[in-house]
Amino acid sequence: MNPKLKSPSMDRLFAAIRTLKSQDECYAFFEDLCTVNELLSLSQRFDVAQMLREKETYLEIAERTGASTATISRVNRALNYGNDGYDLVMDRLKKTE
Repeated sequence: MNPKLKSPSMDRLFAAIRTLKSQDECYAFFEDLCTVNELLSLSQRFDVAQMLREKETYLEIAERTGASTATISRVNRALNYGNDGYDLVMDRLKKTE
């Protein structure tokens, strides 16, 4: 975890997210919290991470998602050198399918 992020404010935000019980509640909360563009960027990064895990090329990912190579590279860096957050969530999602 990045120590620069750790704060009481972030703790409250994550505690609030953990209280959400349905997809509709997630939509309601995140639509109030984020702009449409912020949410679209987050979902795009998540799609990029999934495609990178499936060994798709940067070109394929850029064509399918519209993500820039800089965004794809940033997500790839997080997958390879980050805190394994993408892997944690994607592995859990795979178990629920």
